[in-house]
Amino acid sequence: MTDAAKADLVAYLQRGREDLLWKLEGASEHDARRPLTPTGTNLLGLVKHVASVESGYLGDVFGRPFGEPLPWLDDDAEPNADMWATADESRAALIDLYRQVWRHSDETIAALDLDAPGTVPWWPADKASVTLHRILVHMIAETNRHAGHADIVRESLDGATAFPLMAAVEGWSPSLGIEAWTPPDRA
Repeated sequence: MTDAAKADLVAYLQRGREDLLWKLEGASEHDARRPLTPTGTNLLGLVKHVASVESGYLGDVFGRPFGEPLPWLDDDAEPNADMWATADESRAALIDLYRQVWRHSDETIAALDLDAPGTVPWWPADKASVTLHRILVHMIAETNRHAGHADIVRESLDGATAFPLMAAVEGWSPSLGIEAWTPPDRA
């Protein structure tokens, strides 16, 4: 595969990362933490989960473990503890963690060829041998799947939907015909 193919994969991964984070745009602290599923999933929890997953796939799988402890992944952690934010986990800290994971992952991606081998120890043995290419495709799907979950959670919270949020975050021109989202108390 070419450097251009690798650059395309990285661009799609980065877009998914950014899309996930802008789901928090304008959400109150309460709403960012408000559980909307029986497992307690909330917007910040989705960021925490994707950061955790990416740190494993683009770290451990290639023998490049992420340096920060993620106690919610410990064997004795509460089930699904990576899907919600605790009271002592600030929004800024979880966003910063996710961005630290990005940097670590991007270093892994830059250091390896797309055909570099890795091993996913939590996958079945017959599927555990992978390449960086396969893991990048997997992480693009994983990140975008959870960004989609965040779309649903966010809309359930305050009615904000994807395109108006994107218009607000990216500063789209009103001439595009999509009005940028503003919080209900600022509309």
